[in-house]
Amino acid sequence: MMKLKTLIFTFFLGTLILPLGLQAQIQQPAASPAASVSTTVGLTDVKINYFRPKVKGRKIFGAGDSFLLPYGSIWRTGANSGTKVSFSDDVVIEGKTIPAGEYLIFTVPGADTWDVMLYTDLSLGGAVHRYDKSKELGLFKVKTTKLSEKVEALTFNISDISEDNTKAAIHFEWENTSFKLPFTVDYDKKVMADIEKSTRVNPGTYVAAATYYFNTGRDIDQALQWMEMGLEPDTKQYWNVHMKAKILDKKGDFAAALAAAEKSLELATAAKDNAYIKMNNELIAQLKPKVPQGKSKKKK
Repeated sequence: MMKLKTLIFTFFLGTLILPLGLQAQIQQPAASPAASVSTTVGLTDVKINYFRPKVKGRKIFGAGDSFLLPYGSIWRTGANSGTKVSFSDDVVIEGKTIPAGEYLIFTVPGADTWDVMLYTDLSLGGAVHRYDKSKELGLFKVKTTKLSEKVEALTFNISDISEDNTKAAIHFEWENTSFKLPFTVDYDKKVMADIEKSTRVNPGTYVAAATYYFNTGRDIDQALQWMEMGLEPDTKQYWNVHMKAKILDKKGDFAAALAAAEKSLELATAAKDNAYIKMNNELIAQLKPKVPQGKSKKKK
């Protein structure tokens, strides 16, 4: 009888505890969900990890205690453990070199300008009361802009990537405020080191090296030499013959450039590549006035 009572009591107790256990397993949306944004600028991987608080009808930035983040107060620039940015290579911000690595982003909001700080001690998280000025890698002042439409959830982006892939910006938006922190990257040293290393052992990189030299305004004679070495196994690569024509044009050998462009046009026409047909015709039209009659070189 005692054993039966014990079993009944145990079952009853289990029915009380079970809902509490189930409740602990229920997943609910985070008030400030985690987010990340990443891209490659030049050859540098840039990533921002952060948490996204929402406005929820509150006044966020302004002067006075009625605002969630009053001007002049240091902020973790996000929710929870704050915001981190990482760079796979050194970058430059306002003339200061920022070594490759990961940093916390802290800010001090203001009416027209904000202070943006990169902080080296990741263990600090969002504990702004323990902020140590000696661990601040850099402090940068950025101008803010007022947004015409409210941004409900805090948003970071990596914007303003330049055409030559040397510049971009950390872009922040929340409520009615936006700022950008521009930075620059230098991939040239890495490319040059790779060219030097690769062309010693892999002739297939000669064309890439020649193209890079052409695009960056380096030794045009070296570019031509590499292009000819790259074309040596296969002179029917009309896209590379076209680049050779451009290199020759830049070198000032207009007759040879015209011959190369005509050869590339011939090969592209046979391949029915309309894009290169168009590009070659445009290049030929530019070259013909530069070549005196009777000076055109034999096609190669």
